[in-house]
Amino acid sequence: MFLPKDTYPRYLVCNADEGEPGTFKDRVLMEHDPHGVIEGIIISSFACQVGHAFIYIRGEYDESYRRLRRAVEQAYQWGYLGQNLLDSGYSLELSILRGAGAYICGEETSLLSSLEGKRGHPKLKPPFPAAEGLYRKPTIINNVETLFNVPFIVTNGADWYRQWGTLRSPGLKLFCVSGHIERPGTYELPLATPMRELIYDLCGGPKDGIPLKAIIPGGSSTPMMPASGALECDLDYESIFDAGSMLGSGAVIAINDSRGVFQVDSRLWKSPKAIPSFVAY
Repeated sequence: MFLPKDTYPRYLVCNADEGEPGTFKDRVLMEHDPHGVIEGIIISSFACQVGHAFIYIRGEYDESYRRLRRAVEQAYQWGYLGQNLLDSGYSLELSILRGAGAYICGEETSLLSSLEGKRGHPKLKPPFPAAEGLYRKPTIINNVETLFNVPFIVTNGADWYRQWGTLRSPGLKLFCVSGHIERPGTYELPLATPMRELIYDLCGGPKDGIPLKAIIPGGSSTPMMPASGALECDLDYESIFDAGSMLGSGAVIAINDSRGVFQVDSRLWKSPKAIPSFVAY
């Protein structure tokens, strides 16, 4: 653990400020299973001896916020949050705060500044948040997807989780597929699944049969790849990096020959949350 010993209070922050254009996996988790997100926060907070946790959610995510807020209220009512959880002697408070549309607040140090009521501005590291984060106290920051996986790993064990993926990229990951594709949506796959399998077998191939020109493999902040090269890659961190890009948030954006690259780039940043309504599991 990176937290310094005997330094309290400690905080845990769930980063739900999903602002990366083309990314919508956390929204799916928050809207379809908010209690699963909260369970992951509770377990992680207990492991890190945290007494107060926070969810920092993207301001535009109205439905996600409403469902999370209701789930937090229920968790308090049922004794899973608050004082002396289930007579365990452990207490945890959980607060939800909404962002105000600032893309930079997805970066962890900017997020912490915003939580403190300051301008969301990134800070130089070190010190890292685990040593000096929120209110200059040790702070653990993870995104929704990471915390959502915690209860499954605790229940089934690390070896169970590592049965998927590779040695350096183990487990499962959510991929958000959008753009010129027949079946856009959110897909949970083992890491190292071939990109071609995702695009053609699961997503139905290019929309209207128009050949793909390029693929953005991990959100619009990751380098765009020629489709011919991207389709030969496996969806794990090392393979995508070796091919010249990054897996990033797992937002796969397919671009066909009918659009120019500059046109696509402009569209992504002007309308970053054009989210497909179809979600696949």
